[in-house]
Amino acid sequence: MLQIQNLHAGYGKVEVLHDISFSVPKGQVVSLIGSNGAGKTTTMRAISGMLKPSSGCITLNGRAIAGLPSNRIAQAGLAHSPEGRRVFSTLSVTDNLLLGAFPRLTFGREKGDVTGDLARVFELFPRLKEREHQLAGTLSGGEQQMLAMGRALMLNPDVLLLDEPSMGLAPLLVKEVFRIIGELKKRGITMLLVEQFAAAALEVADYAYVLENGRISVHGPAEQLRNDPAVKAAYLGAAH
Repeated sequence: MLQIQNLHAGYGKVEVLHDISFSVPKGQVVSLIGSNGAGKTTTMRAISGMLKPSSGCITLNGRAIAGLPSNRIAQAGLAHSPEGRRVFSTLSVTDNLLLGAFPRLTFGREKGDVTGDLARVFELFPRLKEREHQLAGTLSGGEQQMLAMGRALMLNPDVLLLDEPSMGLAPLLVKEVFRIIGELKKRGITMLLVEQFAAAALEVADYAYVLENGRISVHGPAEQLRNDPAVKAAYLGAAH
């Protein structure tokens, strides 16, 4: 469904990604893990159009999307819940969610049942339902993360990118976020997950890639990587 081939990207003259290739099959959760500065967020930004790759090919459902503006990539069916949440703080929870459906409301993407999808997001995130009229900027960090995820889901995407959904959250909220990711997996939503909390990412993922210094060093089924001694030592800690 999502294919990345020989991708190079960076900032100015500094290349961060060096010829990386991977795929995200339909209905699966694929995780990118790695240390800070490995290139995980740069990868997500290059895929979603926030950053223009210097070379390489990205296809979504067979359509080339590398270098397209973000709005065109969203119209093609890719939603991005970015690192740092980036909610619209002066708008209500409901208005933030409806902005996620904007391509569906402006004929850029098939409209479908927007009202029904809004109800389903509120069902998935009961806290957002409780705060539907509240300004997004007044939400807690965990609630804002839920809002960012819900907003991305409102696109009714073919592929959902989740960039560091557990960042800055208390342990109980981390568990809740990964519970929700597990529920989305059960619903058959295709996801690319970037996550520094590698143990949780490998628990929910079907397949994983390890990024080191902008290159893929190891990849395989998530269960295999959970048992790989080098991955354990570098990313999972002694307890694993």
